[in-house]
Amino acid sequence: MAEEVRIDKYLWSIRVYKTRSDATDACKGGKIRINGADIKPSRTVRQGDVITVRKGAVTYTYRVISPIDKRQGAKLVSEYAENLTPQEELDKLRAPVETFFLKRDRGSGRPTKKERRQMDSLWDALSLDMPDED
Repeated sequence: MAEEVRIDKYLWSIRVYKTRSDATDACKGGKIRINGADIKPSRTVRQGDVITVRKGAVTYTYRVISPIDKRQGAKLVSEYAENLTPQEELDKLRAPVETFFLKRDRGSGRPTKKERRQMDSLWDALSLDMPDED
């Protein structure tokens, strides 16, 4: 077992990302933080570090129990990382996505001014019904 291991390798090992290059890209894109600090893919993790991973709308939080550089089976991940993700973050995965699509006939061209006003008023009505996310 390693004393220190690169963050991209560690995230791949504990199955946060499917490939190591995905983990590297996430680090470069600013989606990964260690103890609240932005990092590069070469940054090493140590026992006790808290890793924050932003994937889509959800922010996952993990505590390093033991650094590992070999990919682990899903059942063994809990020996190397503790999932500290709050329940409200996990609830975002099950949140219903309310979207709609305005269908126009193929070849009908661009909307007229009247149709555009109707679409805008529909959008406004729907946005008033939506709860604020503040």
